Amino acid sequence: MSSPVLISLDAMGGDHGPPVVVAGVRDYRKHHGGEGVRFLLHGDEAAIRAEMTRCGLTDQVCEIRHTDKVVGMDEKPAQAMRRGKGSSLWNAIEAVKAGEAAAVVSAGNTGALMAISKLLLRMSAPGLERPAIVASWPTLRGVTAVLDVGANVESDAEQLIEFAIMGAAFHGAVHAAAAPPSIGILNVGSEEMKGHEEVREANRILRERGEGLNLDYRGFVEGDDIAKGTVDVVVTDGFTGNIALKTAEGVARFISALMKEALTSSVSAKAGALLALPALKRMRQKIDPSTINGGPLLGLNGIVVKSHGGADAKGYGNAIRIAVELGRSDYLSKVKESFSRLGAVMEQPAPATEPTAMETSK
Repeated sequence: MSSPVLISLDAMGGDHGPPVVVAGVRDYRKHHGGEGVRFLLHGDEAAIRAEMTRCGLTDQVCEIRHTDKVVGMDEKPAQAMRRGKGSSLWNAIEAVKAGEAAAVVSAGNTGALMAISKLLLRMSAPGLERPAIVASWPTLRGVTAVLDVGANVESDAEQLIEFAIMGAAFHGAVHAAAAPPSIGILNVGSEEMKGHEEVREANRILRERGEGLNLDYRGFVEGDDIAKGTVDVVVTDGFTGNIALKTAEGVARFISALMKEALTSSVSAKAGALLALPALKRMRQKIDPSTINGGPLLGLNGIVVKSHGGADAKGYGNAIRIAVELGRSDYLSKVKESFSRLGAVMEQPAPATEPTAMETSK
């Protein structure tokens, strides 16, 4: 039996608020089982109660914490921090800080979520500056964790190494496999001389010290390697990662639209589609962006999951699933252990490397 867990929800966040958040709870319970999982819903009690009645959810499943204060989707992070205290977003995060809830989920303002989370929860290790957002990417081999996908526009070599550590711990917690997760750095080519200085430096350090960090580092990967599932964790800066994520989501919707058009273009096409319906449903589920909704903010001293602001109930339910799995895992302790090891490993002399052919010929 799974351990009991309490999940804190910002019920007013996102484009739709309580109608999607409460329906997301129902969707999670329907598709993932609700045994041992309860919810704290922060926001307007009347609106939340109405949706609970519509969705058939009781007080045994959901506890409402009323507030009429909401952080707007267009508020700047600094503004949200000044006036956000007592809001549904602030109170949802504070439940994690107090140790009452194991994780928080919000579809609200990303900048405000990051700023308030960092203020209340702090970072999980000395030297960490900002969280990284991770996406669970469907691939031919299963699921690949990609980070950062939007929190850090630029990342130096040290941050990329931190992303590798956090991504490996996340993949192990949510997409558990027998072997340690394999890791690659996203680059414009697989050759070690390619890419800008920061990715080359991160690659060099992980090549030299990855074993000491208990990381299965495989080197550079390219954009098409993500969908192939070449590695379990792909590391990149938030600018590149966010563009890659949005591009993949757009391509998935484009393919779905083309298939729908082709399979409804004639009577024979409709007949063929009917025969292929089970396989088509499996394919649609695999590439549906809502099935990968839910990006944890890694690096915080607590579990915070960002849902897409426009997510539907299915997508929000998937964000809840990720929060539950992380809340029940040893992810936070693994990250702290890995960062402690990072400091010790980086203080050691660099291991000797084999001379290159050019050096040997001199």
